[in-house]
Amino acid sequence: MTFIIVAVVVVLLVMWLVGIYNNLVKLKNNRENAFANIDVQLKQRYDLIPQLVASVKGYADHEKEVLQKVTEARAAAMGATSINDKVQADNALSGALAGLKVVLENYPELKANQNFLQLQFEISDVENKLAAVRRFFNSATKELNTAVETFPSNIFAKMFGFSKQPMFEVSVQDRVVLDKAPEIKF
Repeated sequence: MTFIIVAVVVVLLVMWLVGIYNNLVKLKNNRENAFANIDVQLKQRYDLIPQLVASVKGYADHEKEVLQKVTEARAAAMGATSINDKVQADNALSGALAGLKVVLENYPELKANQNFLQLQFEISDVENKLAAVRRFFNSATKELNTAVETFPSNIFAKMFGFSKQPMFEVSVQDRVVLDKAPEIKF
């Protein structure tokens, strides 16, 4: 009888540990899937950027430095391989695109061009979708990090090589810009 009780306790304990491990794997896979969704939107963004640069070049030939930064940031983002490298590269690309937006304010003829307006709409749509999938990614990352850091799964997370993962956050450079109040002109 004692043997049966011990065997049942051991089986229940093993099932509990397997459940913890499977939950950690599920959360890791959810995070990776969420980043795959970001990758899809980033690919769309990368495909639109050369069109944007080409459109702007016709109007802003002397703004080569800004266009060069956008092109280089796009290339770096496309070459990034790990999730963390892609996050950093995308932050750099977002900064370069923000610089381009400032330059575009100086070209009213460009802003009135129908092709440019359509392209700007498409990029805005991709940026909105990117924001949504980034939120989903951060939610999946938060769930994984919570499981990795809370007891008792934290014990097993360490044993099986699960660790806390970074969120998709605004870069330090962008944070400085975002902390400033917007300038409104009439």
